[in-house]
Amino acid sequence: MNRIVVADDDAGIARILSDRLRDAGHEVDVARDGVEALRMAEGADLLLLDLEMPRMDGLTVLDSLRSLPAAPLVIVITAHGDMAKAVRAMRAGAYDFIAKPFDSTTIQLVVRRALETRRLKAHVHSLRSELGRKHLWVRGSDPAMARIADTVERVAPSNATVLLLGETGTGKEVIARALHLQSNRGDQPFLAVNCALLKGELLESELFGHEKGAFTGADRARTGRVETARGGTLFLDEIGEMPPPLQAKLLRLLQEKEYERLGSDRTLKADVRVIAATHRDLGAAIREGSFREDLYYRLKVISIRIPPLRERAGDILPLAEWLLEQHAAEAGRTIPKLTEEVRQAVLRYGWPGNVRELSNVMQRCALLAGDTVSLFDLSEELVGGAFSDATPVTSTEELFDLPYNEAVAAARRLILQRALERSGGHQTRAAEQLGVTQPYLSRLAKQLGLRRDEP
Repeated sequence: MNRIVVADDDAGIARILSDRLRDAGHEVDVARDGVEALRMAEGADLLLLDLEMPRMDGLTVLDSLRSLPAAPLVIVITAHGDMAKAVRAMRAGAYDFIAKPFDSTTIQLVVRRALETRRLKAHVHSLRSELGRKHLWVRGSDPAMARIADTVERVAPSNATVLLLGETGTGKEVIARALHLQSNRGDQPFLAVNCALLKGELLESELFGHEKGAFTGADRARTGRVETARGGTLFLDEIGEMPPPLQAKLLRLLQEKEYERLGSDRTLKADVRVIAATHRDLGAAIREGSFREDLYYRLKVISIRIPPLRERAGDILPLAEWLLEQHAAEAGRTIPKLTEEVRQAVLRYGWPGNVRELSNVMQRCALLAGDTVSLFDLSEELVGGAFSDATPVTSTEELFDLPYNEAVAAARRLILQRALERSGGHQTRAAEQLGVTQPYLSRLAKQLGLRRDEP
């Protein structure tokens, strides 16, 4: 449902317009003057604006709309023969105009065209945002990712099925979206289905749809993702978890471009590109009998393996800084700087959760850090590694015999140890001295093997 604001001080015209728009299925608000029109306009899809309005005329309203973060498209309403103002309004940013008196057909045509234009603009904006985000997985300097980017660019224009392999969190869906956006189907739907979340009939219904009464709880017919994604791309994540009976139906979809809704014997034609992904070893699954060999070869027309983050050392810091920048921007925060000890801790860590884990850590830093990110802003796992790798020292003089990064880590360990000694092992008092929380200090003490029992 689209939200439309009708702004006209003529009660009769406002009623006619609002009634016709509501009959067409739109949500309509009515403004009686220019000030009301400006107040109601934010967040609306369309504003029908009379140029002759009390308190604030239409041209002033139109000019003021530029300051709104979510301004609607504007169709101006003008008196017949007053084309000069209509032209001025168009130059000021109005989408179109209608002249009084107007008929129902003209209103419906202009409104429908304006709403379609708005939808297309929103879609273009979404695509541009996606194209910006897709660079996430090619940032850095790792040669393997550069080769993947080249493969995506060459494969995307085709309709070939692609199989993405890699650990959880490596960015398989990001690459699937990049394939979609760079293809001829890029302006059509991209729909994702996680095959591990649904089982049996529910997964089959999600993919192919069902008829009313097809199974218990199916109280109405439902369109599946294959049909909804018509002309676009269907991304099947965790394909290795799909049950064997459904694998046979997917194989038929890929080979014959045909399928049936659950509970129906009517054959439907499919027009969808399939991209699949898994973290499982499908070769082992074939040997175990849980995955069809013919489906495996049909899926891997093009196979792309995404390396884990630990194998892309050159990408870790560029990705961390980029993600920190994105999360800070989303939170409306100033982008903090990574200190050298934090950079070293990030590089030393193994990142079992890959890019997804790195993104979560950088989001934490964006929300908690001040101007700089310190070790205390990182997650427990990263900080533990940074402290536990420190060279044990007993005095500050010994620090000067160590390289800078080792000295910083050793100094932090020594500070924590001395604070616990001064507090007699009382962690709450030690935490107060250091300006950190007691649970946080407790975790560090446990990781370092320091005294952690309260007296």
